[in-house]
Amino acid sequence: MNIAQRIAKRTSPFYSVEFFPPKEAAQQDSFFAEVAKIQAINPLFASVTYGAGGSRQDATLDIVARLKRDMGLETMAHLTCVGASEDRVGRFLDQLQELGVDNVLALRGDPPQDGGIDWEHSPFRHAADLVRFVRRRCPAMGIGVAGYPAPHPESPSFSSDWKYTVEKIRQGADFVVTQMFFDVREYFHFVERLRELGVTIPVIPGILPIQSFESLRRTLSLSGTNIPGKLYIEMEDAHRRGGVEAVREAGFNYAVRQIRDLLDGGAPGIHLYTLNKSAMCLRIAEEVGRL
Repeated sequence: MNIAQRIAKRTSPFYSVEFFPPKEAAQQDSFFAEVAKIQAINPLFASVTYGAGGSRQDATLDIVARLKRDMGLETMAHLTCVGASEDRVGRFLDQLQELGVDNVLALRGDPPQDGGIDWEHSPFRHAADLVRFVRRRCPAMGIGVAGYPAPHPESPSFSSDWKYTVEKIRQGADFVVTQMFFDVREYFHFVERLRELGVTIPVIPGILPIQSFESLRRTLSLSGTNIPGKLYIEMEDAHRRGGVEAVREAGFNYAVRQIRDLLDGGAPGIHLYTLNKSAMCLRIAEEVGRL
């Protein structure tokens, strides 16, 4: 079912989750065991990523099909512009529909660092181009897009970033899933500006619980995400005092506060970036309470 239709039927907030395909076939059993545990929070849908340039697209197809067929989860496959042609995207959409997968997350994606892609002459230079193609080819397909409570690292300003988001929606997107953020005020400001620009579709906040100080620093360097100075100092201090376990505990407490503030402020649901691990997600859901 189209995810936007599922959201529209809800009368209360929900959880959704994101997974990435295991790199090795030998990891699949443990991966699906983690998914089975996460089902306890009754996610409204599960999204599945794939590598730069579609390098793991076949793995994504296999995972979304198995999650839906064998585990009963509504699934959404990530789809990026990188290295995409109309023929390739069309085949991917056909395969999804054959497998009974009704949703995609349309993303621009990050070009591979080694180059090799003629970005200037690509039919899909922006996520809006991809949304337009998917909507025309598969009118009933559910289409999600990414949103940035803080501007995308390549955006020159907040206003230009908002315009790109609005354009994706005008081309046919059904809902927005935000990139991770650590200041809930950024989310509410983002939603407020979109509403002022005429956007009425759901905007689902994405939460990545901090699980180690090293992973936090790596994430910040790769994504350009903002972090409140007070939070960074708190995590740095936790790392100094108690290492990984202390940071994980501090990250858990902060994620719980974020989620409670988001739900109190009217967020339609919470999208958890799981890192393919169930323990933190289950603990957060238990602490926040069933949605």
